[in-house]
Amino acid sequence: MYKVFFKDRIVFLTNNIDRDLSPDFGAIFKYSNTKELQDFITNFEKKEEIKKAFIYHHDLDELMVLFGNCFKQITAAGGVVYNSNNEILFIHRLGVWDLPKGKAEKGESIEETALREVEEECAISPLKIIKPLNSTFHTYTLKGKLILKKTYWYKMEYAGNDIPKPQLEEDITEACWIPSNNVKKVTDNTYPSIKEVLFEVES
Repeated sequence: MYKVFFKDRIVFLTNNIDRDLSPDFGAIFKYSNTKELQDFITNFEKKEEIKKAFIYHHDLDELMVLFGNCFKQITAAGGVVYNSNNEILFIHRLGVWDLPKGKAEKGESIEETALREVEEECAISPLKIIKPLNSTFHTYTLKGKLILKKTYWYKMEYAGNDIPKPQLEEDITEACWIPSNNVKKVTDNTYPSIKEVLFEVES
């Protein structure tokens, strides 16, 4: 099953609706053709009272491709960075707590993107990737077009002593270390997809 976040709402993509369907769903669609899928997405995007929707098809990977084709797609990568004090690196951007991440550049690997973006947004290096985490998907509108962004996440380590500095030109106003056992102020004001990443890395 895939989760795609529309701000604080979710579309679930599944190949097993009997297993995955939750009782509080607001809409459901069995894939039939691309036009009807696009119409379903457009309707969900407009009707903010619908908090959860399910789309199902017998082939989950094919469904993800078909779903993605309804959007302009962007690839990004970022990190959940720990220091030697078991603190996590967070940024504050546009009034919301976030994890450092950014768009992939032509010719670089996803791992290179993740390391570069964390280093650029927080001015710390060198970083070491420990392991990959689950990717997240979220949507937004840019210049009238629906965008689907897939973000690859990695657990990282930082062994240095540099104080993080926010990349102001990227609208980041703060970059700081927060104890991993005290991230409530972050989770009270962050995106649902970021909560998913934090839950995974701490579980």
